[in-house]
Amino acid sequence: MTKKKKTTSVKNWREPILAVLSKEEGRPLNYKQVCARMGIKDRELRRNIAAELEKLLKDNVLESPANGRYRLPGKDKYVIGLVDMTSNGAAYINLEDDEHERDIYISPKHLGQALHGDRVKTMLYAKRKNAKPAGEIVEVIERSKTEFVGVIDISKNFAFFRADSRKMHTDIYIDTEHLNGAEDGDKVVVQLTDWPERAKSPFGVVKKVLGRPGDHQAEIHAILAEYDLPYEFPADIDEEANAIPEVISDSEIKKRRDMRDVLTFTIDPADAKDFDDALSLTILDNGRYEVGVHIADVAHYVKKGTALDNEAYDRGTSVYLVDRVVPMLPERLSNFLCSLRPNEDKLAFSVVFEIDENAKIHKTWHGRTVIHSDHRFAYEDAQSCIETGKGQLAEEVNILNNLAVRLRKERMKDGAIAFDRLEMKFHIDDKGNPTGVYVKESKAANHLIEEFMLLANRSVARHVGAKKDGKPSNNLMVYRIHDDPDPEKLEELSNFVKRFGYKVATTGTKKISQSLNAMLNDVKGKPEANMIETLSIRSMAKAIYSTKNVGHYGLSFPYYAHFTSPIRRYPDLMVHRILAEYLNGKTMKPTGEWEEKCKHCSNRELLATKAERDSIKYMQVKFLEDKKDQTFFGTITGVTEWGVFVELEDNKCEGMIRIRDFKDDYYLYDEGNYAIVGERKGKVYQLGDRVCVMVKSTDLEKKQIDFSMVENE
Repeated sequence: MTKKKKTTSVKNWREPILAVLSKEEGRPLNYKQVCARMGIKDRELRRNIAAELEKLLKDNVLESPANGRYRLPGKDKYVIGLVDMTSNGAAYINLEDDEHERDIYISPKHLGQALHGDRVKTMLYAKRKNAKPAGEIVEVIERSKTEFVGVIDISKNFAFFRADSRKMHTDIYIDTEHLNGAEDGDKVVVQLTDWPERAKSPFGVVKKVLGRPGDHQAEIHAILAEYDLPYEFPADIDEEANAIPEVISDSEIKKRRDMRDVLTFTIDPADAKDFDDALSLTILDNGRYEVGVHIADVAHYVKKGTALDNEAYDRGTSVYLVDRVVPMLPERLSNFLCSLRPNEDKLAFSVVFEIDENAKIHKTWHGRTVIHSDHRFAYEDAQSCIETGKGQLAEEVNILNNLAVRLRKERMKDGAIAFDRLEMKFHIDDKGNPTGVYVKESKAANHLIEEFMLLANRSVARHVGAKKDGKPSNNLMVYRIHDDPDPEKLEELSNFVKRFGYKVATTGTKKISQSLNAMLNDVKGKPEANMIETLSIRSMAKAIYSTKNVGHYGLSFPYYAHFTSPIRRYPDLMVHRILAEYLNGKTMKPTGEWEEKCKHCSNRELLATKAERDSIKYMQVKFLEDKKDQTFFGTITGVTEWGVFVELEDNKCEGMIRIRDFKDDYYLYDEGNYAIVGERKGKVYQLGDRVCVMVKSTDLEKKQIDFSMVENE
């Protein structure tokens, strides 16, 4: 009879376990990983290891930073940050604490129940030599969102929801009793309700059925829902707006500077309905000009702390999609009460400049006014006055234009950067279908308005925030700040544009801006123009709102705020309120609460920008949908291991030629040279190359355009 081998005593495993964990430099392991590193496969021995790990934990020899994982005690680094998912299911953590490394890598198996954008607590692993920082999410502190947009797949007894966003790495389980009328394949909004500890997928319920994928209204509403952009106002908000009196009382007029007799006009897009700003002009006896920049006095109508104000704050900004505007304020306010419409008395907050013919400012006045717009110009009408010298108020328009030209020239001399990208717009029929594409260019009339708005914005910021009697001001102001460019990104841009024969300086504030302006001017009208302008913008820091002033690099202003668009931007409304208090002799100090408001407004602006881009991408796909097999010339704007991105010259639509669709050779990705190279023939397709492509396929649901190569020119 064979004697059964006696199982090794648990007591013998203590030192080997500690030896294994000591080599991990703080990385926690579960019992299976410990066994694997010890080469143990026997089931009984693995149970012994598990028991010993628990005993060591109980004796405080080990600790368990995550459920079922063990490590030697050490100085843990736990960090708080936001989850940034990648398309392959891994993630990075963008940290809130600047003392730690940024961009902590999280493998898919260490995500826990975190989703894109969530605020999470992450345990950092000990950093290994030459390895990127990594960690494990141990707690979801706050969900970024609980409602998602996508398509529902319904089976007999249950359903699963697939989110449109590529950054949503899991499906959501839906019980059939929570379908809310959704049918198989519908595009829906789903709310995440629970995620049981051991469940692979979270649970949810259908909140709203948007329609069928590809339907215009369904897709636009899906974009709005994805970014939490409400396209309707609650009934109580509309009621509050409708209750505001339209008539301006005599007592209110007496509190203000009456400028109704001063020549005043607006210049806006032809289809605009919300007129934020107006200009006035008086020729003074001393030969100088008095130019008034008049901004809708939204703060008079939207009182702080009201439901109307809270709704505007939540929205943060108006959103301009390709076929509609999602306003920050109800229509009664944005298009009527506040809008500086022609031939109507209106309440304004104004900055009035005494300025000479060389655009030198001699006096400035800030205050509340009542105005009367005498004429409404579309940009095209004002441009005609500038080009021909003829038309209604042509003399006045040209006086202002000459001043604006001088202001712009001085701004550029001071180091401002002339980002002036072409903007593509769509002609859309009554069914929401794009019938054509056109370029929206900034001309002299646009620059005229821009320069005076910039002048008013920096004047307000300086008036409240500048030094007083040589001492730094500690007065509250909501600044629009733009930090210096990141040196690494600037170096990358400089190296890249050298391929096209351009130069960008990487040191010296003025040298950088001068070289950027020279390059942006030289590249105009060339195939690579849009790509280089886009990359140049990306090399810059992002402009945000803050109570902490660092100036505005791109505009070269030491003080700058947003004051001129309170109908569509909440930060401008905050600036109006701050300025009003300051002019009344009351100064406020910056607080954490105000900084949080700035952060909220910056985030809402970012969401609005993403929604606007998504709507443009959707319309591009729709525009090319009926143009399959047609050929176009374009420029390669991006190169990846999966393929190359091409932007079409005629309509600026962008799509991808996938590596597998290059039929003449097997192409390899050359990351260092922004190119793909044919393995056999050595043919190269590089960033900036002009190519001829054919529309291969379009996918409205995924907002994707696929091209195939026709020839290389």
